[in-house]
Amino acid sequence: MTFRKTKLLPLLLLAGCAVAPMTDFARPLDGSDWPALQAPRAPDAATESRIAGIVSGMTLAQKVGQITQPDVRYITPDEVRRYYIGSVLNGGGAWPAMNKHATVAEWATLSDRFHDAALQSDMTTPIPLIWGTDAVHGHNNVSGATLFPHNIGLGAAHDADLIERIGRATARQVRATGITWVFAPTLAVGENRRWGRTYESYSSDPRLVAEYGAALVRGLQGRLTGDGDVVATAKHYMGDGGTYQGVDQGETRATRAEMITRHGAGYYTALDAGVQTVMASYSSWNDVQAGRDYGKMHGSREMLTEVLKGRLGFDGFVVSDWNGIEQVPGCSKSRCPQAINAGIDMVMVPEDWRAFIQNTIEDVEAGRIPMARIDDAVTRILRVKMRSGLFDRAPSDSRFNGRQETVNAAELAREAVRKSVVLLKNDDGVLPLKRGQGRVLVVGDSADSLSNQTGGWSLTWQGTENSNGDFATGATLLEALKAQLGAENVIYSPDGSGVDVGAFSAVVVVMGETPYAEYNGDVRFPTPVQHSRLHPRDLAALRAVFGKGAPVVSVLYSGRPAYANDLINLSDAFVAAFLPGTEGAGLADVLLGGRFDFTGRLSFAWPGSACSTGEAAGDVVQFPRGYGLSYARPAHTGELPLPTPPQTCD
Repeated sequence: MTFRKTKLLPLLLLAGCAVAPMTDFARPLDGSDWPALQAPRAPDAATESRIAGIVSGMTLAQKVGQITQPDVRYITPDEVRRYYIGSVLNGGGAWPAMNKHATVAEWATLSDRFHDAALQSDMTTPIPLIWGTDAVHGHNNVSGATLFPHNIGLGAAHDADLIERIGRATARQVRATGITWVFAPTLAVGENRRWGRTYESYSSDPRLVAEYGAALVRGLQGRLTGDGDVVATAKHYMGDGGTYQGVDQGETRATRAEMITRHGAGYYTALDAGVQTVMASYSSWNDVQAGRDYGKMHGSREMLTEVLKGRLGFDGFVVSDWNGIEQVPGCSKSRCPQAINAGIDMVMVPEDWRAFIQNTIEDVEAGRIPMARIDDAVTRILRVKMRSGLFDRAPSDSRFNGRQETVNAAELAREAVRKSVVLLKNDDGVLPLKRGQGRVLVVGDSADSLSNQTGGWSLTWQGTENSNGDFATGATLLEALKAQLGAENVIYSPDGSGVDVGAFSAVVVVMGETPYAEYNGDVRFPTPVQHSRLHPRDLAALRAVFGKGAPVVSVLYSGRPAYANDLINLSDAFVAAFLPGTEGAGLADVLLGGRFDFTGRLSFAWPGSACSTGEAAGDVVQFPRGYGLSYARPAHTGELPLPTPPQTCD
C-alpha cells in the first residue's frame, strides 16, 4: 500500500500567498478555480468489488450504524455490537473507566473490547471499528505520554523532517493504546491572534502550512498498514483560521481566490500525501465581495462534495466535528439530513447517537436522504478501513500495543523544543547563562507548571484541572534548570517578593497564559490582546525583580503572539517559548551555554500594539515573520515603543 511521496512546489502567486503540491495541475494556481487533483492511488478493482458486495448485503440500520460515531463515555462495547457502530472516539478528558491515570495497557484493553464487540454483530460480514482520538501534540489524552510543542512552536522550527518524525512517534504512541485514527494535522492558516486556536496553526504563511501538513500526514500514516501507522485527518476544512475578528466557529469573510490560494493550501498537499479522512470545520464562509454566503461548512454541498470529493479528487471519508451538525440551520444534535446530503460521511454525535440513528433511518425512509448517499458514505468508510488494514488484523496485533515505553518520545520532543523557541531580545549578551557562575533566581507561576507549559489539549480538553503529577513524565523549566545547574544553584520564588535579587547572577522569569482550547481561548473584540493585561501577575513578578542588581531573562509561554512590549522592556533577554510541551529540558538546553543555539524563527508576525492582531494593512508589527536572534547572530533590541494600551480596541 504505497502512497506517493512528493516535495512541495511553492508557487509564489498573489503576493506570496499561493502554494501548490507537485501534482497533475492543468495550470498553476492563480485563484481562478480550485485545482483539479487526482487521488494519489488508483482505486483497486478487487477492493471496490469487495466493498460493493458488503454494502449490498447491509440493512439500512447497519449502514446508519456505520456512519455514526459516539464518544466512549456514552456507549458500551455491547451497544457497539447491537447498533452496528462504525466508529468511536475519545474526546478530551475521556479515559478508560474515566481514570486520568489509566495505563497504556488499560487503554489497549478497552480498545480490544470495542474491536471484539464490533466483530460479534449479526452482520453477514462483520465490519471492524475505527477509533479516533485528538492526538494533536503527541498522544495528549494519555498520562505518561510525551507531549510535543504545539503547532505554533513547531512552525518556528521551519523543519519539515522534524514534523514527519514527530508524526511517526505520535502514531506509535497512539498504536500503543490500540487506537488507529488521529484527528490531525490542523491545516488552518491563522490570521487573527484573537482566535483561541491560534496555537494549532503552524503559521500565517500558507506555504509552511502546506509543507508541514504533508509531512505530518506522511509521518502519521506511513504505508497505512504497518505496526506503527494510523489514519490521519486533514482539518478543519476549510477557512477555520480566517474567521472574522478571530471568533472560533465564526464566519470566514474571504474571496473565492483567497480560499483557493490561502486557506486551501494545506489541503492540496495533505491530499497529495494520501490523507484518508477530512474533518469539516465549524466555521462558515461568506464571500462578501461577491455577495455570496456559502454558509456553514458542515452543510455546504458545494465545498464538501463538489470541491473536495469532486474537483480535489478525495476518495476517503469526511467526518463532522463534535456535534457540528447542530450548527447547520434547521438541524439539531441528533438530526441533520442537510449535512449528510452535503457530503458528511461519518457523523460525530458523542452523546445523542441513539436518537441520531433513529432519526436518520426515518429520514432515509421518508426520502429526505437518498439511499445512494448513505451507500456512498458507507463505501468511503469501508474503503479507509480496508486501506488501513483493519479488515486484516486487529489493532492489538501491533508490536507496540500495550507497551508503556512506546509513549515515551522525550529525546525527540526535547529536540523539537530547542528548535521551536525564538529569541526576541538578548541585549549585552545576557544569554547564554553561564554554568558555575553563581546562583540563578527563578520567578513566575509558570516556571513550575506543566499545565501552562503544555497548554490546551493536554490530558483534558481545555488542558485545565491538571497537576504536574498528572503528566507522569517530562519536566518543568524549573526542574530542568535544577537538573542542569544543580538544585543548590537554583532558587524559586513564584512572585519574586522579599528576595535579594542582587545576590544572584541572573534571574529567569517564566510567564505564561493559563491553558485553553477551542472557543474558551478567544480574546473577544474589543478587548486588547496584551499579555500583561490578561495576566497581570506576570507583570507584577517581572517588576519585582527587574533593575534590582541582576540581569533578567524572560521566558513567555503563549498560544499566540500577543502585545508584550512592556514585558520585553523590563527584560534584558526575552524568549518566545510558545507552548513547548512536557520537555522543559529542551528550553534549558538553549538558555544555558554549551552545545545548542537558538535557531527558531517566528512563523507569525509579533504585534507592536495591543490592538494589532494580524498582519493586514494597518496592523503594527514589532517583529516580522521570520525574525529570530541567535548567539551566532546577535542584535541589540533595546527599548521598544510602548504605546498606551487602550481600554478597548476600535
